[in-house]
Amino acid sequence: MQSVGLYYHPCFLQHDTGVGHPERPQRLSAILEHLKSTDLWTGLEVIEPQPVERATIELVHPRPYVTVIEQACHQGPTALDPDTVASPGSWEAALRATGAVTQAIDQIVQGRMQAAFCVVRPPGHHALANRAMGFCLFNNVAIGARYAQTQHRLSRILIVDWDVHHGNGTQAIFYDDPTVLYFSTHQYPCYPGTGSRQERGEGRGAGFTINVPLPAGSGDAKLIQAFEQELLPKALDFKPELVLISAGFDAHRDDPLASLEVTEAGYARFTELVRTIAETCCSGRIVSVLEGGYNLRALGASVEAHLRAFMDA
Repeated sequence: MQSVGLYYHPCFLQHDTGVGHPERPQRLSAILEHLKSTDLWTGLEVIEPQPVERATIELVHPRPYVTVIEQACHQGPTALDPDTVASPGSWEAALRATGAVTQAIDQIVQGRMQAAFCVVRPPGHHALANRAMGFCLFNNVAIGARYAQTQHRLSRILIVDWDVHHGNGTQAIFYDDPTVLYFSTHQYPCYPGTGSRQERGEGRGAGFTINVPLPAGSGDAKLIQAFEQELLPKALDFKPELVLISAGFDAHRDDPLASLEVTEAGYARFTELVRTIAETCCSGRIVSVLEGGYNLRALGASVEAHLRAFMDA
């Protein structure tokens, strides 16, 4: 079995989104309870992340924006938009969520583990440089990519985003950047309305954004086809030095927020294909970060399938 780190801190449960909100603390509890019931649990190295330094967040988010988020958290609960809430517990959760990603990158790049999964909230891939949205305060994966480039001098980062909703924030942050290849499968049309085929990057970044918008009901086969035919050739040519995954599990057939009809077997296959890229190009270096997933049973089972595909040699 491969060495896989699982990054989690109890403070993630203190990010209070309010009664009835789909992005709720029980999501993480469901993941952990499910994993503990499987044979995988004893093979995971569970690590509590430290809060990230503000300077690391500012690699992506301007200082005034970071200050606004901090103040909103301390004054909370504060609605930043109709879907996105900051509460008194959100500030530490956000710092440790991003810290989980950067510390996992440290461990992976230094060869101390093969792969890592960050069980964090709030999620991140909708957060723009200057705007919180879609349940997201800071863009965890985008910050991780910039951290890997600045701290570890990595030149090429691949971000694979299989959340059912397009990662508009991540796309926007790297849209003109040829050092980050961003690939997304997502239901379309769906929130947030971005992610068409025509969105391919601009300037020097033209061609380094790959969107595969899919209609409701597409199922495993269509997404696997996108990974095999569109991600694999481009990624192998790009030769990433690190792979980051925005691992949303809300494309599952039982999820209440969308209807792509993916199964646990689909998530296992996505993981195997991304692992092939990482093993071919960068000694298997992968850091996966939780995004969406709102049916608790499906979320736990999908994460198990994801991690099992990492850990089975």
